[in-house]
Amino acid sequence: MSLRAWLAAAIGLLAFLTLAAAISLVVLTSVLDRSTKTLRDSVEGVRLAEEVEVGLLSHVRLVREGLTTVPMGTGRATRQELEASLRPQLDELRSIAATDTERALLEQVARDIDVYLARQGARGARQTPSLDAALNGLEQVIEINVAEARDARDQAVRTNRLADIVGFALGALLLLGAVVVSVLLRRIALQPLRDISEAMRRFGSGRKRTRAPVAGPTELRDMARTFNEMANSLAHQQDQQLAFLAGVAHELRNPLSALKLSTALTGRGRAPLTPERMERTLALVGRQVERLDRMVGDLLDSTRIEAGKLELRPEVRDARELAGEVVELYRSGDSGHVLQLSLPDTPVLVRADAARLEQVLHNLVSNALKYSPAGSRVDVAVRREDGEVLLCVTDQGIGISEEEKRLLFAPFQRAGNARQRAPGVGLGLSVARRIVEAHGGRIEVDSKPGVGSVFRVRLPLASVEVRPPGEAPGPSSPVPPSGTLH
Repeated sequence: MSLRAWLAAAIGLLAFLTLAAAISLVVLTSVLDRSTKTLRDSVEGVRLAEEVEVGLLSHVRLVREGLTTVPMGTGRATRQELEASLRPQLDELRSIAATDTERALLEQVARDIDVYLARQGARGARQTPSLDAALNGLEQVIEINVAEARDARDQAVRTNRLADIVGFALGALLLLGAVVVSVLLRRIALQPLRDISEAMRRFGSGRKRTRAPVAGPTELRDMARTFNEMANSLAHQQDQQLAFLAGVAHELRNPLSALKLSTALTGRGRAPLTPERMERTLALVGRQVERLDRMVGDLLDSTRIEAGKLELRPEVRDARELAGEVVELYRSGDSGHVLQLSLPDTPVLVRADAARLEQVLHNLVSNALKYSPAGSRVDVAVRREDGEVLLCVTDQGIGISEEEKRLLFAPFQRAGNARQRAPGVGLGLSVARRIVEAHGGRIEVDSKPGVGSVFRVRLPLASVEVRPPGEAPGPSSPVPPSGTLH
């Protein structure tokens, strides 16, 4: 599970609990509000019913005793005022009635009061049945409102208790959720982060074998794997550097030993120094010096390339001439191989640094000769192909496996069979590739173990503009003028 998904789930859980608490609070508040309104209406209904009842009884007293006014509240009221106040009070009672039964009862009370008032025409009239019915109806209304008030109070008490329970429960869940999220965040995210940080600190302090544990969310596992890959790459590069230094020391020791032996044989040998012996010794010294010069040149070129200071001086040249010069150089020596050169009839122009391009061809032809059995054929071809200059070197040597191809152009990399067949430090192909790429080209290789290899150098084809007679031709090519390889 990714850290983003885990955090989203944790935040979602806390948000759900918070939303549930808010909804519960709204619902409970609404229930309490309804209970409060019911309680308020019930109390108001009891008050109004009692006021109507008091008004009726005051009216009865006023009629029986023949009084002009009777005390009502803070003042006194006449018969007409009492009769006029009964109807609005009954209307207000009906407006706050909660049930149909209560409203029907109030309608009957209103009719009984109307009947009672209609029969009060003489002084000293007796109490009529309609008055008793009205008073009984008002008592029932009071009982109904008291019951409703009691129910509303009980409902409010239950709701308040439920609100306390829900509040404590949701508060406990939120607290528990926060604690669980904190613990899981510490275990799932913070601990792996500390482990990765500790691994980086130990690696930086010199413990190169330290690796970060791959644990926790996806992002942290990817981070740990990236760090481990970087650490493995650095360790591999360090091993390569040590192996390279050991290889350079070994490769330098061989020609130096040969030179030392040749010097010893020339200076302090017991056998007489004949011209033939001197010639063989000088030839041996020449080969070893040439070998040392090639090794030092590859090292210097590799260093210049890495520093971005390999200068190129491009000019338009015929690729046929460059390839011919390289092949003739190797034909003049005793290579023990058959060198075949294939050239087109028309010029193949390329804008390049001639010395550097010859260096690339020297490397490819030299490798083809070194890793091919004696007497085999090495083909060098120059041709145009798809608007490019194609330089091909084909051999019948030991070949290269698919796995070895991936590191073929890496510096200081040599296949196991290549190390056994010929000395070297593994810089030639790396330097050649960088030189070709600096010219805007590329190197391709096709090879099968035991069959041979084909190296193809593809470079942009240069062209010469047609100009009036007597004017020097001007080359045009996508390769920039003299500059520095970066």
